[in-house]
Amino acid sequence: MARDVVTEPSWVEHVLWWHVYPLGFVGAEHARLEPDQQAVHRLGRVAGWLDYLVELGASGLLLGPVFESSTHGYDTVDHLAIDRRLGDEGDFDSLVRAARARGVRILLDGVFNHVGRDFPQFQKALRDGPGSPASQWFHLRWSGDGEPDYDDFEGHRQLVRLDHECPAVVDHVVDVMCHWLDRGADGWRLDAAYAVPTSFWAAVLPRVRERHPDAYVVGEVLHGDYAEYVRDAGLDSVTQYELWKSIWSSLNDRNFNELAWTLTRHDALLDTFVPLTFVGNHDVTRIASRLEDPVHLAHALVVLMTVAGTPCVYYGDEQGFRGEKEDRVGGDDAVRPELPDDPSGLSLVGAPVLDLHRRLIALRRRHPWLHRARTTVEHVTNHEVVLVSRHADGAITVALNVADAPCVVATPGAVAVLEGQCILDGEAAGRTATVPAHGWVVLGH
Repeated sequence: MARDVVTEPSWVEHVLWWHVYPLGFVGAEHARLEPDQQAVHRLGRVAGWLDYLVELGASGLLLGPVFESSTHGYDTVDHLAIDRRLGDEGDFDSLVRAARARGVRILLDGVFNHVGRDFPQFQKALRDGPGSPASQWFHLRWSGDGEPDYDDFEGHRQLVRLDHECPAVVDHVVDVMCHWLDRGADGWRLDAAYAVPTSFWAAVLPRVRERHPDAYVVGEVLHGDYAEYVRDAGLDSVTQYELWKSIWSSLNDRNFNELAWTLTRHDALLDTFVPLTFVGNHDVTRIASRLEDPVHLAHALVVLMTVAGTPCVYYGDEQGFRGEKEDRVGGDDAVRPELPDDPSGLSLVGAPVLDLHRRLIALRRRHPWLHRARTTVEHVTNHEVVLVSRHADGAITVALNVADAPCVVATPGAVAVLEGQCILDGEAAGRTATVPAHGWVVLGH
């Protein structure tokens, strides 16, 4: 049943995710291990970064694919087995225990729109032919004696699309989601949710929530009516790609009108649900590479940390990592790098960006009501914008300037600089802030 207003698990209000792509993070092989090869126990390297996650200020670990797959993790072979390039179920259990000891939540990446060609049911369908039980899992078109044609994911022939009207597929996904929630996960990111009919999630999720009512489920949705998808599918949230694009685009174009327009739409989403917000992930060019002026990285992060949402920081962004996503085979590698065995191996070059992240994340955590705050645009020009985020528990003002000269903006009600720089003048309703060229400030009320 569709929900007009989504009530997410209460713990989500306080979570901030650190998003890791495990296969890249640990430097795993690009292809699946041969059947006679033993598991390589690398997942413990991720566990070794949990203290770093906590020191960053995050409280959740969003894991990219960890299940047995053919190559990049999104061509799943076995949803119920840990990829042997990462280890085994014991390694996963150890990671869960280590996270629990630090109060860290775990979100898993579920690829349920499609599977890899080596997925056993697909291979069985090819062997058993049309009309077989296995063939009902897929959209197969048989002609002659050769391999059938089949629906794939966006033209990628190695990714075989599941038939989401098949009851056996519904049962399988329910079993998989519950299996790993039973094992200690706190929720799921649903990969390519936008390609899956909402009726499928509406059939799956009530059964999952019967056993795990406190699980958090967020779908990857790029475009369209986010609120309608959330309501019809029964999700808790979806990815806020519209805000992601608006942040870097406004900064590059030096046109805050785009951001102002998007924040109005973003605010309206709160009538239904709280989006998952980000400025980087495993599928897009790094924010440090996307921005034409490096000084505006702070501006992007300020928006992320001061408007409503469940924020997510992609590993390495907090160090100022660079990397461009390319539309070719292997084009994701630059944004899915290996990290050192432990944080001591990081370059000191990233220290200023790390410090910025820690300060702004700390500000966010001191004001948990920002999770559902309503943000209004109080003033906007191409080069400057003033935002006020309000909630029953408080208010903050954000002023951003991308001009080559200082700007003076009205900031009524602001009483103190929480982060950033400005000169406050005047009293009460007449208060103004002088923000430096290419500067920013977060003000308390």
